[in-house]
Amino acid sequence: MLKLIIFDLDGTLLNTIEDLANSTNYALNVFNFPQHAVEEYNFFVGNGINKLLERALPEAHRNADTVSMIRHEFLKHYAAHSEEFTKPYEGTVELLAKIQDKGLQIAVASNKIDDATVKLTKYFFPAIRFATIVGQREGFPIKPNPAVVDEIIGNSAVAKDEVLYVGDSGVDVMTAHNAGVRFVGVLWGFRPKSELEALGASRFVANTQELEQIIFHE
Repeated sequence: MLKLIIFDLDGTLLNTIEDLANSTNYALNVFNFPQHAVEEYNFFVGNGINKLLERALPEAHRNADTVSMIRHEFLKHYAAHSEEFTKPYEGTVELLAKIQDKGLQIAVASNKIDDATVKLTKYFFPAIRFATIVGQREGFPIKPNPAVVDEIIGNSAVAKDEVLYVGDSGVDVMTAHNAGVRFVGVLWGFRPKSELEALGASRFVANTQELEQIIFHE
């Protein structure tokens, strides 16, 4: 029986892509770098902020100094605009409430900056008592390193066979595999099903009703 459901945030619980794109494009424009269409950012995100900015930069400028410059402008803009177009995916608010009502623990594991992860999770899901909300923190490894999942499991005092990890990307597939927990891929997120399948994912849901069936009948 499942006791803990760990959710990725961006592309799984929240559609954050437009705000991420807008803030990155703002930062790029400050330094006269070319900008990108929103849909291109589906393939830039997922591995933390530095990798997002590196992918958005022209190849000749993908170095630590330039990423640091862009990062400063991105963080300033995103802090003020992270909720403008971001919204929960259909059915996620209701699903989390049902999971909570059944007495299961709920956690968030993200590669988004920790402050933004906590802020957005609490803003869009104010009625949910999350066991743990963890984002990217300085000095801590990011997904697909399993450390974040291990930390959440430790906080929740459950066994790994009582955990389900839910995500939308290849990074999430690898995170669950590395942590030794079960995985379900959502098909409403940023990455195509083929990416997840190529990394070994075999269980997918097209909507929150299908996810609910898995969670409550494992």
